[in-house]
Amino acid sequence: MGILNVTPDSFSDGGLFAGEAEARAQAERLEGEGAAILDIGGESTRPGHTPVPADEEQARVVPVIRALAGRLAIPISIDTYKASTAEAALRVGATIVNDVWGLQREPDIASVAAAHGAPVIVMHNRETIDPALDIVADMLAFFERSLAIARKAGIPDADIVLDPGVGFGKTWEQHLEALRRLPEIRRLGFPLLVGVSRKSLLGRLHDRETKPADRLVGSLAAHALAGTLGADIVRVHDVAAHIDAMRVVDAVMRPESRA
Repeated sequence: MGILNVTPDSFSDGGLFAGEAEARAQAERLEGEGAAILDIGGESTRPGHTPVPADEEQARVVPVIRALAGRLAIPISIDTYKASTAEAALRVGATIVNDVWGLQREPDIASVAAAHGAPVIVMHNRETIDPALDIVADMLAFFERSLAIARKAGIPDADIVLDPGVGFGKTWEQHLEALRRLPEIRRLGFPLLVGVSRKSLLGRLHDRETKPADRLVGSLAAHALAGTLGADIVRVHDVAAHIDAMRVVDAVMRPESRA
């Protein structure tokens, strides 16, 4: 899954693709590098981000999705927790809903997805960080609530992907724990998406100051590890490098995929 942020303030590429022409060129580049899905977001979710009203978010994403929907061969995912933005995006060509609040911030988003027959990506998140938590137990309980919302709205289980939310609502140690214990989440029986690309938690493992763009090697290592532990999709900024890395993971861990 290639990341396209049409925002002025995303932690890694804020402002680089806010214009429609720049966004279109980046989307085509990511597809050309081998992205299987394009994830478009109009509101930064970095720590300390400023919430964006729905109308402003839609003004950012809708023209880009409309322009790309007829040009790309790969599906477009809308990265939002707002039901009205999901509706607007699906109407102009998005086909997947990626919700960083796991359908729980605005539960109507599940009904929107169901009405359009759109698969959903359900991410674990927390309002507050609690170092005392067994973070995987918290995730499992969270996902049960999200699954209940999805099923009530009529979303079939086959259209649900789970995301442990590495980088969201957790301590540094809990981020690592979430990755380490991916097989426990996989036992719920749903595909898993993991997104660690360029995140600050990787920077803590360096012995020097790093900018997000300096964290490619750490991103590759984290996603390769996630792939060996059960992740089916990785959400990344650097598609070409990840294609090379994940082909190695697949060749070793999923030899049937090379047949």
